[in-house]
Amino acid sequence: MDSILFFQQMINGFSLGSMYALIAIGYTMVYGVLRLINFAHGDIMMIGAYSALFAMTSMNLPFVYALIFAVVVSLILGISIDKLAYKPLRLAPRISLLITAIGVSFLLENLFQVFFGGTPRPFLVPQFLEQVVSFGSVSVTMGAILVPIITLVLLCVVLFILYRTKYGIAIRALAFDISTVHLMGIDANLIIAFVFALGSSLAAVGGVFYAVSYPSIDPLMGVLIGLKAFGAAVLGGIGSVAGAVLGGFIIGFSEVVAVAFWPQMAGFKDAFAFIFLILVLIFKPTGILGYNYEKSRF
Repeated sequence: MDSILFFQQMINGFSLGSMYALIAIGYTMVYGVLRLINFAHGDIMMIGAYSALFAMTSMNLPFVYALIFAVVVSLILGISIDKLAYKPLRLAPRISLLITAIGVSFLLENLFQVFFGGTPRPFLVPQFLEQVVSFGSVSVTMGAILVPIITLVLLCVVLFILYRTKYGIAIRALAFDISTVHLMGIDANLIIAFVFALGSSLAAVGGVFYAVSYPSIDPLMGVLIGLKAFGAAVLGGIGSVAGAVLGGFIIGFSEVVAVAFWPQMAGFKDAFAFIFLILVLIFKPTGILGYNYEKSRF
């Protein structure tokens, strides 16, 4: 592989990894607070993409406003799922929460298949994101450049919330001991709802930009993407926000570059990410940034 192709694929890999990272943050935050793997999180990403498409086609909104609309819809959906499905099971065994999360995931997927059909739909990509930018001999789209930048900005926002706001202090306290948080007069359910809202908003952004990069959406698009994002959260260290972003970048980069090195293995591109995850976990089971997890959250 020549250097030009390598840098081209590296940019594409980091762009893909950014989308995984945005979704992985929601996985890791919910797990850090509730010890719950929210399997419906990938479907929230899918609903975000559908919401943006609806806003652009039926409401004639510009892309930026459609993105905001998708974030609001996903935010409300995330809070509603927590309130209706997870909140009644706060004191139930964790396996009950896990089964409920799987059930919510199947419910959302089948509802969208019933109402919108299983046929993939083309996504409207704004022209400014399709503009090609050249750096010497390397040419990439504006979207491939903006997505990693937006991801890093949102990461900074999340870290600021966690470490510089009262809500962030409450989230980190809740991650240690929910009973003690109740005794200190903090509304734990409000903080949990905030975590779901934040994670769902980031998933919507990731889903919209994934639809921009691969302009076709369908009700099952969140299944495999959600699994990869969950793998990114585990790879980076489940419970670590920075680890989720790092894991997303690594998985996206390894998936794209591996196919670039071995084009004949393109049909197995989805396996590369999980193979890399397994190899890392063999040597570091807690993930890259998962060291001393019991004494540190996020």
